Amino acid sequence: MILSADAETLWRAATGLARTVAEVSRDPDRPALLFFTDPVRTPQPWLTAAALPSGAAVVYRSFGAADARSVAERLRRLTTERGVRLLIGLDADLAEAVGADGVHLPERALDQALTLRRRHPRWQVTGAVHSAAALAGAGALSAAVLSPVFAAGGASGHRSALGVAAFAAIVRAAPVPVYALGGVNATNADTLRGSGACGLAGVASIQVAFGHAVRI
Repeated sequence: MILSADAETLWRAATGLARTVAEVSRDPDRPALLFFTDPVRTPQPWLTAAALPSGAAVVYRSFGAADARSVAERLRRLTTERGVRLLIGLDADLAEAVGADGVHLPERALDQALTLRRRHPRWQVTGAVHSAAALAGAGALSAAVLSPVFAAGGASGHRSALGVAAFAAIVRAAPVPVYALGGVNATNADTLRGSGACGLAGVASIQVAFGHAVRI
């Protein structure tokens, strides 16, 4: 698999951040790059999943879609083949059913994290946060996903961008490792170096970058 220039840039930046944080947290198995699916912006997430490198993860968010089970099973097959993790958005029952590697929780459901980690000690349980206050109370997570760092679309489109300096300040006080999400792309990813982020996350930017991978 040959990656596009943008994909190479994102992957290099993500793995660089992951290595730096792993030296402190001693968790080298944490994915460096999270690809978040979205029914509108990523209607065929399996195409991107098939191009992700080992050490990345797919966060499948079905939002109640009727075909959630079949899509999750398809993603599980692809991610297993590629050495990529699969997390399921909010739905622990679906995660159990397809043998996923964990669950991603929206900010409103962070109170489920401790119960899920006790029930599934090997799961990665990540959660969305949008403020320092929310992150301060997220200590039961495996890792948090803080957004938006930069101006973003989708669900974070109405929120003001934190900017790198504010993002880094929040991360320094965080009780868990933190991924950077929101407007992160190949152009600005390297500006997060030294921010304390444990990796990068994205929706459309990852789909576009890895959608240009070439099979060999």
